[in-house]
Amino acid sequence: MTRGIKPYTPPAGGWGALKAVAGVLADQDTVAKGGQALLGANQPDGFDCPGCAWPDPKHTSSFEFCENGAKAVAWETTSHRATPEVVGAHTVADLWQWPDHDLENLGRLTEPLRYDPASDRFVRAGWDEATTAIGAAMRALPDPNQAEFYASGRASNEAAFLFQAFGRRFGTNNFPDCSNMCHEPTSVGLAEQLGLGKGSVSLEDFDHADAIFSFGHNPGTNHPRMMGTLREAARRGAAIVVFNPMRERALEKFASPQDPVEMLTLTGTDIASRYYQLKVGGDVAVLTGLMKLLIERDALDHEFIAQHTTGFEALAAHVAAADWPWIETRSGLTRADLEEAADIYQRSKAIILCYGMGLTQHRSASSLVQQLVNLLLLGGHIGRRGAGICPLRGHSNVQGDRTVGITEKPSAGLLASMERVFGFKQPTAHGHTVSEAIEAIREGTVKAMIALGGNFAVAAPDPALTFPAMKMLDLTVNIATKLNRTHLLTGKQAWVLPCLGRTEIDVQTSGRQSVTVEDSMSMVHASRGMRQPASEHLRSEPWIVAELAHATFGDDPLVDWRGLAGDYDRVRGLIEQVFPDQFEDYNVRIRTPGGFRLPVPTSERVWTTPSGKAAFLPYVADDAAQNNPMGDDPTRGDPDVLLLTTLRSHDQYNTTIYGLNDRYRGVKGRRDVVFAHAEDLAARGIADGDRIDLACAFDGGVERTLKGFTAVVKAMPRGCLAAYYPEANPLLALSERDRRSGTPAYKSMPVRMTRSQ
Repeated sequence: MTRGIKPYTPPAGGWGALKAVAGVLADQDTVAKGGQALLGANQPDGFDCPGCAWPDPKHTSSFEFCENGAKAVAWETTSHRATPEVVGAHTVADLWQWPDHDLENLGRLTEPLRYDPASDRFVRAGWDEATTAIGAAMRALPDPNQAEFYASGRASNEAAFLFQAFGRRFGTNNFPDCSNMCHEPTSVGLAEQLGLGKGSVSLEDFDHADAIFSFGHNPGTNHPRMMGTLREAARRGAAIVVFNPMRERALEKFASPQDPVEMLTLTGTDIASRYYQLKVGGDVAVLTGLMKLLIERDALDHEFIAQHTTGFEALAAHVAAADWPWIETRSGLTRADLEEAADIYQRSKAIILCYGMGLTQHRSASSLVQQLVNLLLLGGHIGRRGAGICPLRGHSNVQGDRTVGITEKPSAGLLASMERVFGFKQPTAHGHTVSEAIEAIREGTVKAMIALGGNFAVAAPDPALTFPAMKMLDLTVNIATKLNRTHLLTGKQAWVLPCLGRTEIDVQTSGRQSVTVEDSMSMVHASRGMRQPASEHLRSEPWIVAELAHATFGDDPLVDWRGLAGDYDRVRGLIEQVFPDQFEDYNVRIRTPGGFRLPVPTSERVWTTPSGKAAFLPYVADDAAQNNPMGDDPTRGDPDVLLLTTLRSHDQYNTTIYGLNDRYRGVKGRRDVVFAHAEDLAARGIADGDRIDLACAFDGGVERTLKGFTAVVKAMPRGCLAAYYPEANPLLALSERDRRSGTPAYKSMPVRMTRSQ
């Protein structure tokens, strides 16, 4: 048997989850404090979990956290400390050789750090020293568009709003953010089609759905609290139909750690009613086939289509042109499979369609996402109780950041409102997405980057180009709780500024503060830290952003930056003024337990599109061949090319690696594996456990390879591979991305596989 590989057969959740929680608390030396902190997670008077964006129920229990949420809290409440002495004991060159897990496992940053190029080390710095130097460097830029303002989804609404105000006051719309790398096709595709780039459902809708169609996500690892919702839906008889290249254990069987019967009897609840293992990148064919069947059967809501939609005839003609050999070959499923799924759709009165980054991280993903909406519109399954579209956002406030203005393509309405409230002229030129920012840095037209959280370079594609580009910058500023690899890609002047975490008490001049976040279903609620900060030198993200702005602009006659940092109610007051239709009575409503829901017109069948209706939009590939209206083939017709999708392990959140195990996939103590079909390995003379090399199939003259990984046989469609993110990122060229949103195609990389020599 291959080292570290052993099939996992128990239900997801259950005792394994409880054991893992205990283990991570012990590993971070925070059993008592971390365990106590968990009781405040996702509670009305506590803090919002720094993990995923799954919403909180109206009636919370004492335990509103999941295994991976517990890992995130333990990672933040750790007793490990990355003091200047600890970090400075190693050169940056030495730290670069460390695994990513070990870098973050140094613990919480405690004081500002300045990079000293003479010694190649980070050294202690004071806040005044740091902000003064950064402000001077920003003022020295001859063009405001030479700066990038990168935002992570962990930032609060208050910090994100101040950050976008800082950037626009500086004169740029360069706001690459983590959404560019995950759900930007949702923001682009849904906005064009429905008038709102967000989901339409509420958590309560799951109580009334007859069927839940699940595309391209693994909730047991990426948003485990969703499993409680899916479990309840399955137990009351709702059909759960899963389309995923790999069989994920949580979508098969789940045991709730809060259910004494399942815990005592070591049993679980069956989740998926049907589980279809489509090919990587086969979603467009699946959706085309389902729509083709439903239209042929006339299983349509004609009244809804006539009253609420445009473009049905064009869509019907488009899917009619698709033949079944193409649908079956491209999807990896049979017509009988899709007939069965269509039967479930046809007999369901209310359908929720959930999807994750398995749909959004492909070329042509913005158009692909629109096919999900098309499928729902055929049956009128938007704006109905128990029905709608449910994009599963990743980080806990990635949606909120966009709501309060973190966007590189601001609308005219946003800019007019900002100018009305703040009084300064707004920049109007569109800014950079993540991929565009990297290209601009490589070209030398961008000289500075301020990062509000995140691990920009590691999360981004194509490290062969991205890593050297980052070191070309004149200024890098990273606001963070822990050290990560991006911090080691130092510009000529480099700073790491330590901030408070979600779990920590935030006191400013007006007293103790709360921040706010928005979940995947447009609920906005308060988050209030409960623990003493890891260091007396930590500052909050709003304070840091405001102080950097003050250092850049001085005593600004138009924005009282320091006054805003001292009282977050004032920040929320400005958010309300800029977005009056969304945040009316913000400070009042946020003090209501559970918060409030932002307006979601689509849930009321109000379509804020130019036509005033929802739009059926046929699939259009970014570079579709004229003789192939259904789009291009990522393998370019080469039978030797395989499609690689990236995965997150169960010991991981985004780029943060908590440990080296992936329990539900049977992996222990390693991440250097590639999952493959046995016949794909045999065809290349490779056996289970052999060392293999992967190479980007169409590299454009730049060598992009992974060498010495281990092949692991997995039940998955032929022609498909899977490996962990971010380890597999070196295989993805920067140019491989959705053209409309800029989102990298992490989920369908064309590669060649050979046995290691």
